[in-house]
Amino acid sequence: MITLTLAPATLPEGQRVYAVGDVHGCDDRLAMMHGLIAADLAARPVADPVVVHLGDYIDRGEASAAVIGRLMTPWSGPVAPRIVNLTGNHEAMMLTAIDSGDADEALQWLSNGGAQSLASWGVPRRTRQRDWARAIPPDHLAFMRGLDVRFQAGGYLFVHAGLRPGVPLERQSRHDMLWIREPFLSWQGELPSVVVHGHTPDHDAVVRANRIGVDTGAVLGGVLTCAVLEGDRMGFLRA
Repeated sequence: MITLTLAPATLPEGQRVYAVGDVHGCDDRLAMMHGLIAADLAARPVADPVVVHLGDYIDRGEASAAVIGRLMTPWSGPVAPRIVNLTGNHEAMMLTAIDSGDADEALQWLSNGGAQSLASWGVPRRTRQRDWARAIPPDHLAFMRGLDVRFQAGGYLFVHAGLRPGVPLERQSRHDMLWIREPFLSWQGELPSVVVHGHTPDHDAVVRANRIGVDTGAVLGGVLTCAVLEGDRMGFLRA
């Protein structure tokens, strides 16, 4: 049972959005979350259900490959929501390391959980950087290359990290949307929309007048959190 409270923005009538925070290779928690969403949809049908995954599917956890495979698999169950998969900074780091061939980029990714991701795809530790792309399923790489940066619904903007205050939405940089922390997190003024984001872990979901943060450190011993938004109300699922 989801406890609903007043939300900082609204969605059109008949739409419900489930916004899932950073997974980081925790495929068991993602599977559990999808089950909770399916159960909620069965108990409370809605005309236009949307599931938004907010990025950082890979790295640190042990099952990055399984997470990508799950996200690529069509939703099962009697109700099939629209699925929106956004990119995170970890997917960006991985693709840069693979595409650039730059040793420093590879080191940055590996030191931020990339080694665990390679292991999940069965890539031996001593595999050379230039051979990583051939060792990872092409459809997994294509999936990550095709991820969106942002998604808008009603009064909400869904993005991995956040927005730079004072900059119109059309001028926001991809780098900020994937990486920003400050001054976004402490900003108390208005933003182009109420931002629903992950990227910065906290012990629980963070709700402010201008943002909702749902990275609750699933891979750090916390839980996987999903914001449930409908009309002028919101609640949370946790797995």
